[in-house]
Amino acid sequence: MKALVYHGDHNIALEEKPKPSLQKTTDAIVKVLKTTICGTDLGIYKGKNPYMRDGIILGHEGVGVIEEVGSSVSEFEVGDKVIISCITSCGSCEYCKKQLYAHCKDGGWILGHMIDGVQAEYVRIPYADNSLYKIPSIIEDDIAVMISDILPTGHEIGVQYGNVKPGDAIAILGAGPVGMSVLLTAQFYSPAVIIMIDLDENRLELAKQLGATHTINSASENLSSQIKNIVGEEGVDVAIEAVGIPQTWDICQQIVKPGGHIANVGVHGKKVDFQIQELWIKNLTITTGLVNTNTTPMLLKAVSTNKLPLDKLITHHFKLSEIMDAYGVFMNAAKENAMKVIIST
Repeated sequence: MKALVYHGDHNIALEEKPKPSLQKTTDAIVKVLKTTICGTDLGIYKGKNPYMRDGIILGHEGVGVIEEVGSSVSEFEVGDKVIISCITSCGSCEYCKKQLYAHCKDGGWILGHMIDGVQAEYVRIPYADNSLYKIPSIIEDDIAVMISDILPTGHEIGVQYGNVKPGDAIAILGAGPVGMSVLLTAQFYSPAVIIMIDLDENRLELAKQLGATHTINSASENLSSQIKNIVGEEGVDVAIEAVGIPQTWDICQQIVKPGGHIANVGVHGKKVDFQIQELWIKNLTITTGLVNTNTTPMLLKAVSTNKLPLDKLITHHFKLSEIMDAYGVFMNAAKENAMKVIIST
């Protein structure tokens, strides 16, 4: 089969690999129909995860059709169309029992990371009963890909961890796919003010279309003052960091009000400064996290109502044979006006 294989820092290639086979009775083999590229895939490509093993197939988001199931799989059968969750869950360890599936002792984020992933024609899914979701016929495949990772990530780690409430003023730092997912799912909770902050004017314009009440280019001067002109001197109730760089983390610390929340969603590759000397007195809640996908069933129902315009996040389509071109576009997202690319096998 064709698959995108990791060989080290800035070294990936589309290659022929053996088709996966069942290894345990809880496995399923899925024929991949659609996949995509995540920011964490770019991080791997750029050497952000130096422990990565040579030869791993990348990718952890996708939809497909089940081709084979192990004898212990009870919730799925051959022919079912499924969402492949970015998180693998055994369902029985102490973390899974707390719905902290990201920290499953035999799972978590392993696809395209610790084991072969979904940027391929076929993929083996461990613990299939807990790690796949049937796709309602009303949801198109391209849209279903968004539910693998970015939508639950934005909702759980940004909105829920940020404790967004009716009437809140929130600021989202970063208008990439996950930041846009924060924007969409925050509206479930009726915040009064949603400020989207980014360098890319095209993304800021899309954010307005998707429900942002205000947008600010982060290259502009006096960013904190602009935010306080919108929400008042004390700042926002919730600051959501969705980039993963020191600069956006610093902004979050500057703009959050006493009693507020900072929810870090971005994947950081460098240390940041924590201004504890200023923040200790502010009674803040600061959260971090990797998506657990415990809200995926709820999000599936929400998407089924067609009230979330996820189609507006999809900007490019490629075939698996063109995946190297897809990486080139996604790595130059601002220049290419790229948000989410869909790759068909």
